[in-house]
Amino acid sequence: MAKRTMHSSRIRRGDLVMVISGADKGQQGRVLRLHTDDRMVVVEGVNLVYRHVRRSQQNPQGGRVRRESPVHISNVMLIDPEQEVPTRVGRVVSDEAGSKDLARVARKSGAAIDADSGTKKKGRKGRKSKE
Repeated sequence: MAKRTMHSSRIRRGDLVMVISGADKGQQGRVLRLHTDDRMVVVEGVNLVYRHVRRSQQNPQGGRVRRESPVHISNVMLIDPEQEVPTRVGRVVSDEAGSKDLARVARKSGAAIDADSGTKKKGRKGRKSKE
C-alpha cells in the first residue's frame, strides 16, 4: 500500500463541527483529536461505543465504558461562527504586520474562524525548533 503524504486539514482541534452523514447525522460537538494519517477526527459526544475494561487499581469495578470513536473527516463540516450552520472552509491571505499568513474563513458568511491561524507549524513537545 502506498504511503500518503500528510494533508493540511481545514478542521482543527477545538473546532465546533456537525456530523453530516452516518448514524450520528445532525449532532454537533467539539473536535477532541485528529488522526491525520487516517483522516479521522474524534468528536465530543459523537459515535459513542462501549469499551470493556479489565479490573485494575484505577478501575476496581471494571465493566463497560462509553467513549468516542473516530469519524472520517469527510463526514463532518465546520459550524459557521456567525450563522451557526454548517459551512465549507476557505483560506485567504491575511497581510498583518508584514507577514503573509493563511487565515481560515467561513464560505457562507466570510467570517474569520480563528485569528491566530497561519501556515507556521508549531513544534512538538520535546523537540527543538530550527529557529
